[in-house]
Amino acid sequence: MAEAALPHPLDTDGLSPVPGPASTSSRVDVGALPQGAARRLARAHLWLGVAALIGSGLLAIVLVLSRTPGIAAVFPLRDLFRAALVVHVDLSVLIWFMAFAATVWTQWTRERAVALGWVGWSLAAAGTLAMTISPFAPDAQPLLNNYIPVLDQPLFMTGLALCGAGFGLTMLRALACGFDTDPAGRWSALLKTGLWASLAAGVLAWLTWAWTAWQLPAGQGAAYFELLFWGAGHVLQFQHALLALLAWLWLLTQLGAPLRAGPELLGRGMALAGLPLLVLPWLLVQAPVGSGDQMAGFAELMRWGHLAMLPLMGVVLAALPWLWRQPAGPARSALLASLLLFVTGGVLAFLIRGVNVVVPAHYHGSIVGVTLAFMGWAYLMLPRLGFRAPEARLARWQPLVYGGGQLMHILGLAWSGGYGVQRKVAGSEQVLLGLPERIGMGMMGLGGLIAIVGGLMFVLVCLKAMGPGRRSGHSGH
Repeated sequence: MAEAALPHPLDTDGLSPVPGPASTSSRVDVGALPQGAARRLARAHLWLGVAALIGSGLLAIVLVLSRTPGIAAVFPLRDLFRAALVVHVDLSVLIWFMAFAATVWTQWTRERAVALGWVGWSLAAAGTLAMTISPFAPDAQPLLNNYIPVLDQPLFMTGLALCGAGFGLTMLRALACGFDTDPAGRWSALLKTGLWASLAAGVLAWLTWAWTAWQLPAGQGAAYFELLFWGAGHVLQFQHALLALLAWLWLLTQLGAPLRAGPELLGRGMALAGLPLLVLPWLLVQAPVGSGDQMAGFAELMRWGHLAMLPLMGVVLAALPWLWRQPAGPARSALLASLLLFVTGGVLAFLIRGVNVVVPAHYHGSIVGVTLAFMGWAYLMLPRLGFRAPEARLARWQPLVYGGGQLMHILGLAWSGGYGVQRKVAGSEQVLLGLPERIGMGMMGLGGLIAIVGGLMFVLVCLKAMGPGRRSGHSGH
């Protein structure tokens, strides 16, 4: 890919530049990209994220089969269900999201302290491997607490600790080195502010966990881990949401969308979106750690704090008519599917009544919306990190298959939840008494299987681009 072609709009596959004039608002602006050791580190983090998705996808097959009427009776997977559920959630949300964040941060960090970065990556990779195999180890006792569910088992706990230390070192390196975006780039202010805002959220989540672990009396069981990860889990959602917001805006800028705000104003919007986190020190000290008042405070922070993102969401949504008219392409497909799932998850949040499968329907929509945003961003990053460009046709359909399957999955859960089907159970424990519940969970199962196919398509696209062979000629400047 010729460097001189970069200032031109993207062609119909949403990946490669084409000749032709471009207005100021539609110029592609990739910013400075790493070379040498820093780029190799960013590539390694992307590999880790893809590996986590592979492990998560394999475990998802167990989950879908164990919940699908008829199939669950043929395959007695109930005992494995909860252990697989724990690790599936941790791989698909915690490890994949953190590895992708590490890829993005490392992509634009200055070429310093790379050895520290490799130590962090090695710890995170070793921890991910330990967590992935832990459900099949003896005495895997699942504790289904929120945010970071755990297996009360030495192998899993060791893996989780290694991941925490590894990603902590990655954030420490990014914090110490700073970000090196192109100061002449039109969208540099947006990119740099978004990177700093998401990194700050990640660091604050880690510090919240450390403070909680220090203050919380030693304990065990699901109740202890619920308290241990409650505050940090809520703060970590800001990191994911800020990166998703940055991904939407970044994809739009790279596609040449005529945004209704300039880069400086968008940068200020990113800063505003992260501003609610300033109340975190007060939340940590205004009530005892693990108390009902503190837990309610974190819940309210997430409930109301995300409203600070609405101005930038308005910019994104205002670009949808333009985006809808554009030719089909991977970035466009990922962006549209991401926004649809994210909004659906938000709407379902207002329909939660009690503890039933409407709850996972809500957070699956939000999580999948973030995942699709990251998938679209990954398609743009692959050639810029020295990999081959993704196969356009497969990459164009992948977000639609994955997003469509996930939409069917969460709508089936939401339908069944309306009839009282409980969450975190499988097989006969679901108590599917009537036809409507069976139809809903059948939709869930079919949608889940389609989504697994879509997830495997993403892995295949990445493996084909990242595997041995001729690399992209992109210089990265």
